[in-house]
Amino acid sequence: MSQNDPLDAGQPAVPAGLPVVVLGATGFVGRHVCRAFAAAGARVVGVARNAPPSGDAFRPVLLDLAEAGPGRLARLLADERAEVVVNAAGAVWGVTEEQLRAGNVELTRRLVDAVAASGRRPRLVHLGSVHEYGRVAPRVGITEDLVPDPVNPYGRSKLLGSQAVLGAARDGLVDAVVLRVVNVYGPDAPRGSLLGMIACHLAAVSRARAAGLPAPVLRLSPLRAHRDFVDVRDVADAVVAAARAELDGSGPDVRLVNIGGGTALDVRRLVERLIELGGLDARVVEEQTGGGQRGDVEWQQVDISRARRLLGWSPRRPMEQSLRDLLATAG
Repeated sequence: MSQNDPLDAGQPAVPAGLPVVVLGATGFVGRHVCRAFAAAGARVVGVARNAPPSGDAFRPVLLDLAEAGPGRLARLLADERAEVVVNAAGAVWGVTEEQLRAGNVELTRRLVDAVAASGRRPRLVHLGSVHEYGRVAPRVGITEDLVPDPVNPYGRSKLLGSQAVLGAARDGLVDAVVLRVVNVYGPDAPRGSLLGMIACHLAAVSRARAAGLPAPVLRLSPLRAHRDFVDVRDVADAVVAAARAELDGSGPDVRLVNIGGGTALDVRRLVERLIELGGLDARVVEEQTGGGQRGDVEWQQVDISRARRLLGWSPRRPMEQSLRDLLATAG
């Protein structure tokens, strides 16, 4: 989490020097997970294909996870004496179905095999996605008991990965928990996300006007959806909480936990508020573009009762803070 985050002091503590290995450590969520564990007192090893920016709160291990087999991953976990393993790696939007399967299914299965063979029994925290659920009726809070029925390739690939983790946990092969996470925003949100794209567009508008150039127009698909959002730093807090939660004897079903804001936000209003906070008269045009991978789910709101009960977790960052911090980090 950032040094300026006033909620840093509330980060759950872990045993000093707890060995934590985070896969996907240079990604949007992974970097914040590493920072949260480091702030809580853990010894963090971040695994990624590329070197991290200087100043990140982990010791980097450069490894192409797409090429690393279970044996290589198991040796890494054994060498680091990992007690917690976080899977924040994987493929997201804008890639092929083959890449989605490689990043979200095959990598996860190899990681499960590696954790099972590592010689220790680390807690595996796997980051799933709300898109695993698919369509739900409006104004219905999604509980973990809902039978998943994803409607796009991303959701299907994430579901297969989550099922691999949950299946291994039920069989007693690994000590694992899956966090099914809603749409994530906040500082450093990537350009590939809706709000990250808009924040970057606002930065471009500001630069254009400073140079006396015409401001670019932002064209978006119709903003009809209501979606659940959660700050990336709250997600990181949930991961830390999941790493330390007492799950033995709780039954296999509680190994799946929703992480979200618990509220369906009007996406159009959210976009308008982000633009207002940017202080720019940016022009946005909504136009039908033939749909998209995410546009086929109009309502998302998760029930976070299990997260409160099992992890002692609930989101703490208000929407206004998340949007302001997003704007402050957009380039």
